[in-house]
Amino acid sequence: MRVLVTGGAGFIGREVVAELTRHGDDVVVLDSLRPDVHGPAAVSAEEPADGRVLVGDVRDPDAVGRALAGCDAVVHLAAKVGLGVSLGDIDDYVSSNDLGTAVLLRAARVPHVVYASSMVVYGEGRYDCAEHGQVAPPPRRTEDLDAGLFEPRCPVCGEPLRPGLVTEDARLDPRNVYAATKAHGEALHAAWARQTGGSATALRFHNVYGPGMPRDTPYAGVAALFRAAVERGEAPTVLEDGQQRRDFVHVTDVARAVAAAAHAPQEPGTVTPFNVGSGVVTTVGEMAQVTAKLLAGPDPVVTGGYRLGDVRHVTASSEAAAAALGWRARVGLEEGLATLT
Repeated sequence: MRVLVTGGAGFIGREVVAELTRHGDDVVVLDSLRPDVHGPAAVSAEEPADGRVLVGDVRDPDAVGRALAGCDAVVHLAAKVGLGVSLGDIDDYVSSNDLGTAVLLRAARVPHVVYASSMVVYGEGRYDCAEHGQVAPPPRRTEDLDAGLFEPRCPVCGEPLRPGLVTEDARLDPRNVYAATKAHGEALHAAWARQTGGSATALRFHNVYGPGMPRDTPYAGVAALFRAAVERGEAPTVLEDGQQRRDFVHVTDVARAVAAAAHAPQEPGTVTPFNVGSGVVTTVGEMAQVTAKLLAGPDPVVTGGYRLGDVRHVTASSEAAAAALGWRARVGLEEGLATLT
């Protein structure tokens, strides 16, 4: 099978290309090699393992057309990632992610597309109130965050909520610009699937980490930021109280999930979402502690600070991917972080 991987020269993309190649696929890569996405040190015209790289932007119809020639499927990873540094980035996020997806789908004459979505489309994860059952908390108030009151509360009675695992049928509630573009990307794939009869799979990645993750850009994830701090001889800085719940999944497991989805199209005419996580709940503070220990760095510092676009807890069940794709994560957190040293 000939597969186009957009963003295939990036952190996740290189692992995906290698995994597809191991499956015997013929891989074509389209990547813009943007310095603000890849980081200055990562920008290179080198080919990922056994792949052919076309340098071009997914917003360029000519580049997309050349890359799609002869392809049987598409893995769409190309995106501007991260929380969003400021509203000054909003147009670039929408252009890079929404317009890029639209240009790609307009030209895609393939039966199947795999789309890199994100757990950020959920906003806050699942919460249950002891009295009112499952509820959806509103965005946290600035005055509460300033006072160090980080836990979401029941919108009915105001009592603290119990976090749980969110499933794919949950209502989407994107709470920052990047999240909004990912949710819209899923909607665009749904429209493409309905109109073409093709199938689309939206993989909602959790917090991906592993070798080669970007560290020198404002869009780096928390695992990369902690590692970079320790390597500078500094203590990892943990926001809020460090008890935020996340699911950290190793990039090799993510690549396996992408390959499994590429080879297992779901129902034609639809977009099918799957959570892609390790299945293990880890707090941000625990991630910082494990990183500092493995790299023999200073103990983390919990600051009590916050970012308005952040959510408190978001962890999800990946059982649907196990059932439909035969995929489960294999790499534990300490084992995975050891690959960074």
